[in-house]
Amino acid sequence: MALEHITLRLAQATDASRIALMSRDLIEVGLGWSWQTERVARTMRRADATTLVAVDGKRVIGFAIMQFGEEHAHLSLLAVAPTHRRMGVGKRMIDWLIKSAYTAGIAVIHLELRTTNQAGRRFYRALGFVDGSYIPGYYCGRETALRMLRELRSPGIAAVQWQLPAPPADPAA
Repeated sequence: MALEHITLRLAQATDASRIALMSRDLIEVGLGWSWQTERVARTMRRADATTLVAVDGKRVIGFAIMQFGEEHAHLSLLAVAPTHRRMGVGKRMIDWLIKSAYTAGIAVIHLELRTTNQAGRRFYRALGFVDGSYIPGYYCGRETALRMLRELRSPGIAAVQWQLPAPPADPAA
């Protein structure tokens, strides 16, 4: 299956149940199901969140949910269907989200993943994320999370220095 047939778009309300099921089956295994359809739909309606989907034809085969603060963004969820892994779909979604975060003036993107998720760690490291800290009991009080970070700029320093252009000279003066 070729990557060019896969498109990225912002999620629509009708995608919420597919995203929730993918979260349950691909991310939240063994933890209970916290990202059910209503939570996904509620997050999609938030002005400070972006839900991106990867679509093969009409079928959602990947998704990412990211919340934006003033200087920090949090990648809450990212999953790609097993049938479409290792094709660059996840990388394309992360690249899209990084560009969006940079444009929004975000300094740092952070995420958490299970410490046992070695494939995820390699994936994020290859995309410029670094290990931040361990959070014991993060997942249902049972599993430790690794927080990873990707710095886009130094916090507290504006991404782009912009000045109002000087007014045009008055020809009558």
